[in-house]
Amino acid sequence: MKKILFQIIVMVGMGMPAMLSAQKIISPQTHGWAMYVGTHKLTDKFSLMTEYQWRRADGFKSWQQSLLRFGLEYNLNPNVSLMAGFAWVKTFPYGEQPILHEFDENRIFEQVNLKSKIGNVEVQHRYRLEQRFLEQYATDASNNIVQVDPVFRNRLRYRAMAMIPLSRKELTDNTLFMNVNDEVFLGFGSGIGKNILDQNRFIAALGWRFDKNFNVQVGYLNQFVVKTDGLKMERNHTLWISTTYNLDFTKK
Repeated sequence: MKKILFQIIVMVGMGMPAMLSAQKIISPQTHGWAMYVGTHKLTDKFSLMTEYQWRRADGFKSWQQSLLRFGLEYNLNPNVSLMAGFAWVKTFPYGEQPILHEFDENRIFEQVNLKSKIGNVEVQHRYRLEQRFLEQYATDASNNIVQVDPVFRNRLRYRAMAMIPLSRKELTDNTLFMNVNDEVFLGFGSGIGKNILDQNRFIAALGWRFDKNFNVQVGYLNQFVVKTDGLKMERNHTLWISTTYNLDFTKK
């Protein structure tokens, strides 16, 4: 069943953009994202996740988004974890298809993360459900930009990720590795506009694992964005920089 689900999502994530591209407006752009994430151990079962993403447009010249996220994680066992949390996102006008006005988004999320190994490759499947509360702006009769009623949207995200050790047989301390992952974003319910596919993100990055709590990665992110009108789309070629640093608060 999992294999069938994965094949369906890959077809939606990779094939649907190509299908949608016919007779649509796709804007290629170059961006830069820098992010920090840490999962901080509170007890044997519970951890606090903290994350900040600095997303820039036109390289790193101007704002694309600012994202702050945190969550409480519960580890059922070493291979299965559950998390619930909150994210605050500010989106700015940028690129060839700018929004009317910058806006805030408050987001609640729930997720399940599954870990396994295939040979020496660490594999993860992450399923995330989001409830999104978004500010909205429009133009009035005098062509002034005014704030209108916010909207609510649901979104489902699925990410498949592989961590491949390169300099050693296993992903241990002081190891060069490759991170390859793809994530598809699907909207559902009211308010999703004329399309189900919201985004697809593909990342290929090289990383250095200093130890189990600290790694740095640099790579390429291809972000395909479908706007709610179903006509405008973005193909964002992005320099992706990630730092992971975890703390263990159970140690005395």
